[in-house]
Amino acid sequence: MSHRRFILLAASLCAGACLLRAGEAPVIPLWPNGAPGFESRRQEPELARDYWVRHINNPSLTAFYPPPDKATGAAVVICPGGGHRELVFNAEGVDPARYFNQLGVAAFALKYRLARETNSPYTIDNAREDAQRAMRLVRHHAREWGIDPNRIGIMGFSAGGELTSMVTFGPTAGNPDATDPIDRVSCRPDFLIEIYPGPLGEPKAVPTNAPPAFFLGAMDDAGPAQTITGMLEKYRQAGVPVEVHLFAKGSHAFNMGYRSKLATIKNWPQRLTDWLADNNILNPAVPAPGVK
Repeated sequence: MSHRRFILLAASLCAGACLLRAGEAPVIPLWPNGAPGFESRRQEPELARDYWVRHINNPSLTAFYPPPDKATGAAVVICPGGGHRELVFNAEGVDPARYFNQLGVAAFALKYRLARETNSPYTIDNAREDAQRAMRLVRHHAREWGIDPNRIGIMGFSAGGELTSMVTFGPTAGNPDATDPIDRVSCRPDFLIEIYPGPLGEPKAVPTNAPPAFFLGAMDDAGPAQTITGMLEKYRQAGVPVEVHLFAKGSHAFNMGYRSKLATIKNWPQRLTDWLADNNILNPAVPAPGVK
């Protein structure tokens, strides 16, 4: 390579890295050629209006990286809610990703296929596959992206919380015989965060090797409150660390609490910050609590 070409290449790589770390949010398809079995649909554009995104045919991660001087090495995949009909992508994908960046955590907002959208060809299992693939993709590239492969968690809101349960409490081992190296990687999260989750994916029992968990919701949101209290008891029976916050008021879909007039809801992210700190998830010098 000529000296001039080397300089140009180095400058290009440096510029790309600077853009990445300056707040740009690159979009990373989960599969280069589209979702298996639906490759022909990957070029169909998404629909976005106001707060929602629909018609997701090429599932992807939008990556948000913390400033290098704040990076802890921890990372989280975020699954927005929307009833499997749409994704509340800004309030439950972008906003929490930026919150995590402030704590030094790399965040990846997932756009997964929607099983209950009108005329959708997809199933809930397809959405689960997307969430599993997202975890595998981040762990596969962990070293390359400055991430500790043993401190990668998953977070979900509402229907996204159902996906986090499906990933956490379903089969997580990689396939050692897979031709795609990403599929050989485990999708097990090292920590679990669920915000007003739905009931799908809730296990009959929590295994003793489950990751530590944080659950949060409101008592006047009956379904998620029931899911959370049920998971609390199962975690207690398994002897696995869990923290639960059930506020008296707040109803459903309060997102990161930014729009609420309730002090408890507006300030709920601080409860998560405290939990992350107390469990050493933000501390690169201490093994993650989910590592056995």
